[in-house]
Amino acid sequence: MADFIRKTEEPSKYRHLEKMTVNEILVNINREDKTVPDVVEKAIPQIEKLVIEITNHLLAGGRLFYIGAGTSGRLAIVDASECPPTYGIPYGLVVALIAGGEKAITQAVEFAEDSREEGWKDLQKHFVSDKDVVVGLAASGTTPYVAGALEECRKKGIKTGCIVCNPNSPVASFSDFPIEVIAGAEFVTGSTRMKSGTAQKLVLNMISTAVMIRLGRVEDNKMVNMQLTNAKLVDRGVAMVMEQLHLQDYTVAKNLLLTYGSVKKAVESTK
Repeated sequence: MADFIRKTEEPSKYRHLEKMTVNEILVNINREDKTVPDVVEKAIPQIEKLVIEITNHLLAGGRLFYIGAGTSGRLAIVDASECPPTYGIPYGLVVALIAGGEKAITQAVEFAEDSREEGWKDLQKHFVSDKDVVVGLAASGTTPYVAGALEECRKKGIKTGCIVCNPNSPVASFSDFPIEVIAGAEFVTGSTRMKSGTAQKLVLNMISTAVMIRLGRVEDNKMVNMQLTNAKLVDRGVAMVMEQLHLQDYTVAKNLLLTYGSVKKAVESTK
């Protein structure tokens, strides 16, 4: 492994934050946030390779696992939990695991991320296999829970990826498809929930969206397989059905949508 540098722990370029006005705080945070998309853009070649690998595994019957701790784990849970309602995929196709379990979603669980064994144990509970892809998330790139899990996956022939915010990290060394988004020093020194978290969220958006499109879960630019879980989504679905079938009658379109359960099936029913 090349020399590991903790860019995420570099001192903030701003001093005496407590003396800033509210406007100064907000303007400076925003100034730093603007740098994140450029960092993500540089990682697109890495992201592309991982997306292709995940897509191939899911088409062959595998699953996508995210594994992380703290902010990284919570971001993974958000991404995984939104895939079924957005794209109509079965629950369990995209799985997110966080150090400390469900409690850690809303509360910090002391030392949960410090065990190299627990991550692999959590994956085993889901019968992870070489059909699957496991993506570790760790802004620092050092989290033992994540590094240990990826190391065991590599030993078992399970393809691995990661999203980290330091170069040449231990987590990346256990990844077949590492993604390094080096966001640099945070506005508040070491507060990686800020720029690093934003960078990880942007990459997760890109991965899951690109994979779902490649799996055929989107047609044109529409979420034609979304689950109808609230009135807003039903109304959106009705508008899609009306557009695709050139219908003028809202009620007819709504009845079709609710009868068949998705835009895609409603449209196909008329062919």
